[in-house]
Amino acid sequence: MLAATLAAAALAASLLPPALLDWQPARAASEPWRAFSAAFVHWSPLHLGANLAGAAVVAALGWAARLPWTFSLAWLAAWPLTQLGLLVEPALAHYGGLSGVLHAGVAVAAMGLLLRERGLRRWVGAVLLAGLAAKVVLEEPWGPPLRHGAGWDIAVAPVAHASGALAGLACAAVVWALGRSGTA
Repeated sequence: MLAATLAAAALAASLLPPALLDWQPARAASEPWRAFSAAFVHWSPLHLGANLAGAAVVAALGWAARLPWTFSLAWLAAWPLTQLGLLVEPALAHYGGLSGVLHAGVAVAAMGLLLRERGLRRWVGAVLLAGLAAKVVLEEPWGPPLRHGAGWDIAVAPVAHASGALAGLACAAVVWALGRSGTA
């Protein structure tokens, strides 16, 4: 449901000027809602299409993982934390898109499988997590804040992918720990 909500909101937001919704670190304190709304901003139809496809993939992953609803809450909590993590890169004056939040969703699902399952399903979680980590490291989020990749009509912000993955990992770990302690 969360993936569908994100996708529908991104489609609706395509009718609005991006400046109303995008992440702007200079406005983080005065307009904190941008930590949510930035996920709905897309800079081109290709960008929107790629993120809608990514939302479908993450939704399918979540469905296949069969994790409890608390892991959906972990993904929900990781959503604004993903944008807040962008504060580590002050040169990134504007950000929009679902990709960071989608990385958080993959991290939550992978952690859920790794921490809760046994056998092959645990291995699937471990492989997903290793693949996500490799992708993030290969993107070099510590490098320039924006990258212009071949075939893209927008610049990509690798730090958003890293921030989303870390937020997802942290939120999934909290949900798992609370579940083990009996408080969730």
